Amino acid sequence: MPNSDNIVVLISGRGSNLQAIHRAAVAEGWSARIAAVISNREAAGGLDYARAHGIDTAVLDHRAAPNREAFDAELAERIAAWRPCAVVLAGFMRVLSAGFVRRFDGRLINVHPSLLPAFPGLGTHRRALDAGVKWHGATVHLVTADLDHGPIVAQAVVPVHDDDDEARLAARVLEQEHRIFPPAVRALAEGRLRVDGLRVRVVPEATR
Repeated sequence: MPNSDNIVVLISGRGSNLQAIHRAAVAEGWSARIAAVISNREAAGGLDYARAHGIDTAVLDHRAAPNREAFDAELAERIAAWRPCAVVLAGFMRVLSAGFVRRFDGRLINVHPSLLPAFPGLGTHRRALDAGVKWHGATVHLVTADLDHGPIVAQAVVPVHDDDDEARLAARVLEQEHRIFPPAVRALAEGRLRVDGLRVRVVPEATR
């Protein structure tokens, strides 16, 4: 059974969304806490942030595993030891197997840098510019076995300017990720998401 207080965050890089979530949890006095940060890359900058704030960390190098299923199985065991109420994919650059997703069904949440279902996968900002869209953005969704396709919890929209390049567009999108991801994680951790197929309703805290 999950522990209602523990959140586990998975990262592969600098951990800017990890930082946004942690800052919100501290500032808002969440009942849940980030108990552990796990990365598949030893050099991930987000690990330094976690250690500096007294959060347990672990590194599980996917390159040392014989295959994806073996890596996912070990990762799942590491996560399960914390009995988390939420498992947060915050820039975790691994495609997770169906078995892993099933094990944490309903507790896995991800942020993706596009307005899903548009531009799943990698290279979203370049693809948005190439497609000539006028609006781009970010999506927080519950994770299913289908890549970047799950019940949508929150979205944020940014305009695409005529003089945008990938870096400028990515920076505006990331700013919105930092805005919408923490409250979505909090709602999941506090059991305030009501899922009906691909539709999600977030129950306000005062009316739980």
